[in-house]
Amino acid sequence: MSSCSSDDPARAEKWQQEYCTKLGAWQDAKRAAATSGADVSAGDERDDPSSESDDVGSAGQAAITASERLVRGDTAHRGGTILDDTSSAVAGDIDGERRAVSYCDSAGFETLVDSAG
Repeated sequence: MSSCSSDDPARAEKWQQEYCTKLGAWQDAKRAAATSGADVSAGDERDDPSSESDDVGSAGQAAITASERLVRGDTAHRGGTILDDTSSAVAGDIDGERRAVSYCDSAGFETLVDSAG
């Protein structure tokens, strides 16, 4: 199922790949911050948690921006839009993240994201 209605299938696929790449980068940043946060709270202060939080925020915004491009056409995506799902995911909603990951799976870019949960 595609949420991108570009008349150019190659462009639509490029947008989908870009979105899934950005979503995967956000997941990686989120995971790194969670892992590092555990290290810092255990007394290891080599990493600045606020820097990692900024990285997660920047990566999340990049994923949201990429999703905006996908909703320019048909926005139906399991009862919502990919933009809504991505925004929810970035805000911490695991179900939104699952739907966003599912979008990437169905678009053929499952290797760019991790399963949510």
